[in-house]
Amino acid sequence: MSKKAISFGKITLNVKKKQENEGEVSSTSGFGTFGRTPIQEHKEIEEIADDLENQHVHQVMGIKNFGKKAKNFDVEAMVEEARKAAQDAAKKKLEEEASKPDEQPSSSQNDDVDDDEDIIGPLPPPSLAQDEPIGPPIPADLKGKSGKKEKSKGSDDEDSYDDLSGSDDEELTLDKRIPNTHEVEMQHGNKAVVGLSVDPSGARLATGSIDYEVSFWDFAGMDASMRSFRTLQPCENHPIKALQYSTTGDSILVISGSAQAKVLDRDGFEVLECVKGDQYIADMARTKGHTAALNSGCWHPHIREEFMTCAQDGTLRLWMTENPKQHKAVIKPRQQGGLKTNPTACAFSRDGNTVACGCYDGSIQMWDHRKNFVNTSTILRDAHQKQSEICSIAYSYLGSYLASRGNDDTLKLWDLRNFKKPINVFGDLFSRYEQTDCSFSPDDTMVFTGESLQRGQDIGRLLFYNTKTFELVTHIEVTKSHVIKAIWHAKLNQLFIGCGNGVVKCYYDQKRSLRGAKLCVVKTHRKKHSVEVMSSQQIITPHALPLFRQEKLRTSKKKMEKDRLDPVKSRRPDLPITSGQGGRVAASGSTLSSFVIRNLGLSKRVDDEQDPREAILKYAKEAEENPFWVAPAYKKTQPKAIFQNPSEDGEGPSDAKKPKTS
Repeated sequence: MSKKAISFGKITLNVKKKQENEGEVSSTSGFGTFGRTPIQEHKEIEEIADDLENQHVHQVMGIKNFGKKAKNFDVEAMVEEARKAAQDAAKKKLEEEASKPDEQPSSSQNDDVDDDEDIIGPLPPPSLAQDEPIGPPIPADLKGKSGKKEKSKGSDDEDSYDDLSGSDDEELTLDKRIPNTHEVEMQHGNKAVVGLSVDPSGARLATGSIDYEVSFWDFAGMDASMRSFRTLQPCENHPIKALQYSTTGDSILVISGSAQAKVLDRDGFEVLECVKGDQYIADMARTKGHTAALNSGCWHPHIREEFMTCAQDGTLRLWMTENPKQHKAVIKPRQQGGLKTNPTACAFSRDGNTVACGCYDGSIQMWDHRKNFVNTSTILRDAHQKQSEICSIAYSYLGSYLASRGNDDTLKLWDLRNFKKPINVFGDLFSRYEQTDCSFSPDDTMVFTGESLQRGQDIGRLLFYNTKTFELVTHIEVTKSHVIKAIWHAKLNQLFIGCGNGVVKCYYDQKRSLRGAKLCVVKTHRKKHSVEVMSSQQIITPHALPLFRQEKLRTSKKKMEKDRLDPVKSRRPDLPITSGQGGRVAASGSTLSSFVIRNLGLSKRVDDEQDPREAILKYAKEAEENPFWVAPAYKKTQPKAIFQNPSEDGEGPSDAKKPKTS
């Protein structure tokens, strides 16, 4: 079979096809053939039709080489050329290798080259020779010089992506996922902090204590002094037992020792107070509210108006914020024999379809929220020790696990798909408070709880356990007191811990934590300058008398100048005086005698520097001749003065016992 040459013109093709057609017509003259027309004849007919169509297009539009004919090419010739090019490139590479004195191609390499002579297709370009070969295999000598060695050299200078990803995996071990590189301490008071809640956005923190007070902390408004912006007593003289922000963060549920739960807004102002039931009614379903002290409470995760409370009257009650005067539903958990038992902890599941509570008889009971609450959907007797409180129950984020913390010194992990036996029991966890809680990490890989101080212990700890291997991952030594409440906020990636000495600790990671305590740590504490502003109203009375007329308003500069001239407003010091007046003594009259003489009104000036004896004797002659003080008094009774003559009695001193003579 003759090979058809590649041609892009139409003249030669038309001539050849015409000659072939004429030959075929002459050979097939006669009556024709029976059966199917040969395939070759069909192809020739199609080619003739294509040529006629192309000629017609060329006549009308003036375009040559239009149609399918321009795309035809000889594949066998192209394969042959590619094979020769590959062989030439391989031989040239071998000659270059052989020309090097240090490296000579071995016999094995020559065998590989001989085997590669049958490669179909060209070799990859030299830019791709550095990487993994794509397409036909590369000779062995070229494989030895591939880019793997170069990668290994380059890995010394720069870390590859695999190395970086491996280092990230090492950093994200369980103990390093805990945000505890830095800590901040906030002082709530002196009593134990048993209520702790952070709003969903992570902007505010609320703490409650057994000292009846609730404190609100705003991270965006606080500085490094870490002071709360508001402290109040919402339930008067009742200790706070639990706090929880709603799912929207606009209100907070306050559970106290009273029988009435309260809902406050973000700033601490009361929104509603639940009604109190009648304690003289035996059937708790007939009363509108609780009749005994509350134990716990929580919000519904999806219905923003609904919340739940449990109390010592043996009931759980669902409430709506729209109607605080009547509960929505009442749930009465029962013991094994049908008697009532007190629920000590309650919680909603993550999807909100299940209501769960831990009871004083050690049982965990659950109800379906979508049905009536007559019969339990799941109940587990003897989950914890009887006659001991179940402090807390917490659902995992995925909703398949449940953690329960009891005052029997245990933390138990349950699988809700096989809710008969605990997956694991973590023991030797002493708890002194009924509010000691437990919770899961945001990725459900760990469960954590706090422990109270036993005799001989000094520091309270927060312990983290692996939910898969059940081993102790790590523990944090928090403070020299009990560890009661702990919250791992998923959005902030920060830990908030309430302690028994009134301290609230916040742990965070400098790299992986966001906002929260990191906002206020960097702010310095500044004292606020109190500015007193007094508003003064001016009454304009144009025809008032001068006594009652107010001054016209002046500018502050003119008013300041006028006040400066006023000695009272400017507080001018006393000016120096030249004479005594108003009870003040002049500088010249510093002695008492000069001050008395001046007050007597003597006109003559007293010289304080002369001798007082000489000043008095100066008037002796005048006083003898013209007496003024003593002589006028005896002028009538004793005109002639009688004086004692010392010569009569001797020159010695007078005797005190000697009688006096008139």
